[in-house]
Amino acid sequence: MTKLSVNINKIATIRNARGGNVPDVFKAALDCERYGAQGITVHPRPDERHIRYSDVREIRSALTTEFNIEGNPTGSFIALVSEVRPDQVTLVPDAHDAITSNCGWDTIKYRYFLSDICKTFSSKGIRTSIFIDPDPAMARGAALCGADRVELYTASYALQYPEDPAKAIEPYARTAAEAFECGLGVNAGHDLNLENLAYLVHNIPLLDEVSIGHALISDALYFGLKDTIGAYLAEIRKK
Repeated sequence: MTKLSVNINKIATIRNARGGNVPDVFKAALDCERYGAQGITVHPRPDERHIRYSDVREIRSALTTEFNIEGNPTGSFIALVSEVRPDQVTLVPDAHDAITSNCGWDTIKYRYFLSDICKTFSSKGIRTSIFIDPDPAMARGAALCGADRVELYTASYALQYPEDPAKAIEPYARTAAEAFECGLGVNAGHDLNLENLAYLVHNIPLLDEVSIGHALISDALYFGLKDTIGAYLAEIRKK
């Protein structure tokens, strides 16, 4: 079954807006696990505007499910991941001033750079996933880089889904099929929500995991964290 990894960045954003430790990011991570999430995702950025490096270190010691750290593999990021040794690292090419991730890697252009990063993390027993746009060539390139998985950047799927679900999913299904053919696992994330999640999972049946943050935490403002995680798990389990 596709796993749900909850991205807790937005919880840290709320905390940082006021100072102090409310809401408690550490407690929130453990609560997400307790309510059924099968993983926790964090995306620390150099300016620490949401998740801080200290959060990453604190959370790692207490989690019992999969821990996924995503981000641009700068020197400080590589050092943090190498120290913390999460279950998975997801390489994302976001600029330091990006509001949110907005594109996948060109795994052909950056093949040698990404290959070196994958080797570094693989030597430490960390599964490596590369964030890519829905393009089969990028999946093939990720395999040549030595990645274990790709994460499909689902922004365009989410944008097109309300008008034409079949058209929206088509490039993602093709890219996932190519990734599977290359021996890669497949994750997905960005702008997934309660409206478009089940269709994605149904049409990519071997999808390993989805990473969801913004929509899930926003829904939790209305429904509560426990019920919201339950609702997302129910969407994943729909046939």
